[in-house]
Amino acid sequence: MADLIQLLPDHIANQIAAGEVIQRPASLVKELMENAIDAGATSIKLVVKDAGKTLVQVIDNGCGMSEMDARICFARHATSKIKEANDLFSIKTMGFRGEALASIAAISQVEMRTKKASDELGTKIVIEGSEVKTQEACQCAAGTTLSIKNLFFNVPARRKFLKSDAVEMSHIYTEFQRVALANPDIFFSLHHNGSEAFHLPAGKLRQRIVGIFGNNCNKKLVPVGEETDVLKISGYVGKPEFAKKKRGDQYFFVNNRFIKSGYLHHAVMTAYEDILQKNTYPLYVVFIEMDPSKLDINIHPTKQEIKFDDERLVYNYLKVAVRHALGQYSISPVLDFDQETFFSNQPKPQQTENRISREHAPLDFTKFSDGTPVSGGQSYKKEEHPLHEPNLQNWQKMYEGLQGDSNNGDDQEQESMTIESQWTNDAPLDDQEGTFSKPQKRPYQIHNQYIVNQMKSGFVLIDQQAAHERILYERYMTAFEQGQIGSQKQLFPKKITLSIQDMEMMQEILPQVNQLGFEIEEFGNDTLVVHGAPVDLKSGKEEEVLEQLLEQYKQNIDLYVNIQDNLARSLARSMAVKRGQELAEIEMEQLIDELFACQVPFKSPGGKFCFITYDLEELAKRFSS
Repeated sequence: MADLIQLLPDHIANQIAAGEVIQRPASLVKELMENAIDAGATSIKLVVKDAGKTLVQVIDNGCGMSEMDARICFARHATSKIKEANDLFSIKTMGFRGEALASIAAISQVEMRTKKASDELGTKIVIEGSEVKTQEACQCAAGTTLSIKNLFFNVPARRKFLKSDAVEMSHIYTEFQRVALANPDIFFSLHHNGSEAFHLPAGKLRQRIVGIFGNNCNKKLVPVGEETDVLKISGYVGKPEFAKKKRGDQYFFVNNRFIKSGYLHHAVMTAYEDILQKNTYPLYVVFIEMDPSKLDINIHPTKQEIKFDDERLVYNYLKVAVRHALGQYSISPVLDFDQETFFSNQPKPQQTENRISREHAPLDFTKFSDGTPVSGGQSYKKEEHPLHEPNLQNWQKMYEGLQGDSNNGDDQEQESMTIESQWTNDAPLDDQEGTFSKPQKRPYQIHNQYIVNQMKSGFVLIDQQAAHERILYERYMTAFEQGQIGSQKQLFPKKITLSIQDMEMMQEILPQVNQLGFEIEEFGNDTLVVHGAPVDLKSGKEEEVLEQLLEQYKQNIDLYVNIQDNLARSLARSMAVKRGQELAEIEMEQLIDELFACQVPFKSPGGKFCFITYDLEELAKRFSS
């Protein structure tokens, strides 16, 4: 029998290794910029075309390479950072594995020009798919210029699964910002399709943060600084009043290397305890310096996951440092007597039908869905969409018989029992219409999260947020198919400033966003002007909803749904009533009616159940011995 096991050729092995190291154009940016930093560069220029799919070029003024080094650097496990195994425990450079350039050369067309300051001529080398095409002497400036063209040209399956230019560019911005924040003493610039997006002169960390996040960020920063025998903590954290509901502005650096750590993030959030609104995230840029022998960064090729010898010690130091910084600048918890337990547990006055909770304006009861105003704001008409009428009739069967006498049939087997009270012998109330004698079927809330409503065979328990997300999702999908939904013009147009990443994303989806009731146009490189918003959006909430919309849109990208579906899911999530929000009775009734008129009322767009039914027989079994 012939032997089955064989060694893979180098070019195939490199393509396999590239799957871990190079996942998208942003991976090129990270690896090439870190190499430039290790080369001692003081100026790094990044040039990108078509979100990195056509070109990613990094130009630096580092030490450069000799002719031999230029050739061997593209071989697997070729590195100048370590020489023996013990060096892994004292790594101070960004790279050390010797895999990046070999992986890049295996899946793209590479051109490199490099020259040492002491040499008269430099070296030009061209590689395609791990194969060296040309190598010759050339005239170039001291340093290295690496041009990566046509990423994944020989791996079409990988190129096919790249996202849109806006999404890929957003990842590039993220990697660029991480490297730039870690090295404020180095000049950085980023050019995309011929225009300069970032120009960051060398300076101090605070200047670099302001240069990346904008001038408004300066007033939000609180410095952090603690030093012990074990580690040194420095950087800035954001003031709690400027915290946002989106993630992404949180950065940890250990020995100037960006890392991801949910454990350390929890330490920072614990330091903000009692002074941060729920589901909000502060900006922070925190640096931790410690002995390289006390941590392990050789866990994953991306080197963004590390392990500490004593994680609990780092956790406690970080929490204390952030809390001390917030306290030092008089940022402490404020007593809110309206939220004291004694008062918050008291029952609230019952709302009348004409008083509607409008804090977040989840439902518009002044207009029907076609835009027709309700006369006088007093009479309310339940709308039945003609397309959903058969579906609604099926759900109405569940409620048949509720208006009649509920004590018929087998229910008469148990003798009734009367409990006398002080009002037993009083004269009967005047009830000509029989209102008081009918069983009450009004819905009510539990903990301002769930709605209970009686039906023929028992009762239904509705998750108000999941149900409203389903209603809004189908409404927005219908808007995409049939036309725009109602829009309310702004008396004074509002300007909204976004980050460069968010602006790039918004430019891609702006036509679809305007179909959902917004009237937004671009106003400069990073500013939008809102002329109109959906009729059920409370005035002043435009910026908050758009930020939530973009955050939800980014999270849904990996679902591989089209733009319309993604936007409908995202805006439904942003606009839906939230758990903990009190609803008036008429709001609950309309939510129930609209939910059971949906085409798919069972689950929210995110896959959560919208309601659960309980049968009387099931309840009787639960109470039986």
